[in-house]
Amino acid sequence: MSRPLNFNIPISESLEKDYRSRSFWMETLSKIPVNDPLHGSQRCDIAIIGGGFTGLSTAYHTRKLMPGANVRVIEANRCGFGSSGRNAGFSTTLFGMAKSITAMRFGKENAIAAHHYMEDAVDYVAKIIKEHTIDCDYEKSGSMLVATTPAQVKRIENELRIAEQWGLEGIESRNKAQLAEEFGPGNYYKGMFENRSALLNPARFIRGLMRMAIEAGCVIHEKSPVTSIKEVPGGFQIHTPEGELHADKMVFATNAYSTLFPNLSAKQTPTFTYIILSEPLTDNQLASIGWQSRCGLEDARSLIHYYRLTADNRILMGGGDINPIYNRNFNHDSNNKVFAKLENQVNNIFPQLKGLKFTHHWGGAVSITADMAPAIGFIGKNKRALYSLGLMGHGVSMAPYNGLCIAELLANKKSKRTEMFFVGRRIIPWPPHLISFPILRGVRRLLKFEDRLRG
Repeated sequence: MSRPLNFNIPISESLEKDYRSRSFWMETLSKIPVNDPLHGSQRCDIAIIGGGFTGLSTAYHTRKLMPGANVRVIEANRCGFGSSGRNAGFSTTLFGMAKSITAMRFGKENAIAAHHYMEDAVDYVAKIIKEHTIDCDYEKSGSMLVATTPAQVKRIENELRIAEQWGLEGIESRNKAQLAEEFGPGNYYKGMFENRSALLNPARFIRGLMRMAIEAGCVIHEKSPVTSIKEVPGGFQIHTPEGELHADKMVFATNAYSTLFPNLSAKQTPTFTYIILSEPLTDNQLASIGWQSRCGLEDARSLIHYYRLTADNRILMGGGDINPIYNRNFNHDSNNKVFAKLENQVNNIFPQLKGLKFTHHWGGAVSITADMAPAIGFIGKNKRALYSLGLMGHGVSMAPYNGLCIAELLANKKSKRTEMFFVGRRIIPWPPHLISFPILRGVRRLLKFEDRLRG
């Protein structure tokens, strides 16, 4: 790392109100005291930038593997303020994009290894929730990829064929009659069910990870946006508005927000996706839509819709469109045009719920690499700084498990995780914003056109 990283992240004057209004999930939290910001000049062995799934898990596991280490987490706002507290709460085995795309880019063997890594990630999330008694509305209800038009059937059949050829377990085909039995006639033409997947409240899961890290001896500084970083002999100087932290090693657990750091900005690009949430369904409304398994659903469109039931029986609907950001501007939490489309999508899928009210609308940034796959790696030849990014919107299971992998790298401990192909891989860089932004907008238009052709 040869140059300082100079930038600022604005903090809302009414931080607690701002934090809790970012998603329904964060509204479900009781008021929690803010961890003290970084003050004065301090030092640590390992500094972790970012208090989301990746950062908190990395902190916890680093202390477990290196009990005497001084581990600090530096969060610009509140832990979970970014995508970790705004996602749909799907814990699934999705790695990057479709299995066929991963195999095309990295080869069949690596694609199979990626799927098994994600199976371990889903199981790992379930394990720590149970072991640490994290109250996060965890439901192991499975996930279903569905064809909502006849044209989408081929995509699902291809994924099923690949799963069979690779010998993957826990993946089952659903025909139209089977889907109609659960969801009613006419909605779905083909399905692929995976029984390992689960649903949870991501904000409550974040609170559980934060508690784990603190109990393990980590120090967490919230309301501490990093303003500059400078490499110095033997480590780094990290500056915040009120303090300075000297660290021997550093981790960028920043995912979509990695674009704020010059040394990482070309490795991924942030793109916003959006979610709406209905009022709680009545017993009669819930009975009218079936959905007996309560599994998380995703359609087989190019610009997918993903939807689920919450613990209090609200319908969450997300996706359907993306919003690439330009010039590091994260002020895209709201998009009324997309919100209206998502409400229409709920009405199209569930016409029996006509008149259903929607109480919450929000957005969050997804980290996208140019080759559509995650990456963990080092910055610089001395391997003192690590990063994790490009989770492609599938971070609920992968990010906490990546935290264990990063902790092993910090502790110089080899494992099946640290030997994965995406650890230390070369990333195809995105071009500068003036070029990448119109490219992304063009891809978005192409995907929307393709979805219109497929019905």
